[in-house]
Amino acid sequence: MQQPAQTPPATDIADSALRGLLADVLGLPERRVAEFHGATPLFGALPEFDSMAVANLLTEMEERLGFLIEDDEVEAEDFMTYGRLLHFVRRKLA
Repeated sequence: MQQPAQTPPATDIADSALRGLLADVLGLPERRVAEFHGATPLFGALPEFDSMAVANLLTEMEERLGFLIEDDEVEAEDFMTYGRLLHFVRRKLA
């Protein structure tokens, strides 16, 4: 008898979605993004992650993940590390 397919926890969905978004928006290889951990620096550390990339990433998050991001919800610190950005995405998906 087959086991029913399990839905991945929301945290896994947020993590995989964010990794996919970063790879697509920044044009980074998926294998590189797969190595990101909570303390991986992003904005200011990755040349690909500039202010235009932040704007594109926010737009793609809204479109692909189905939530609205208000201007007052976004802080520069949210883009400093992968962990901070993942926390932002998880908060929006909750």
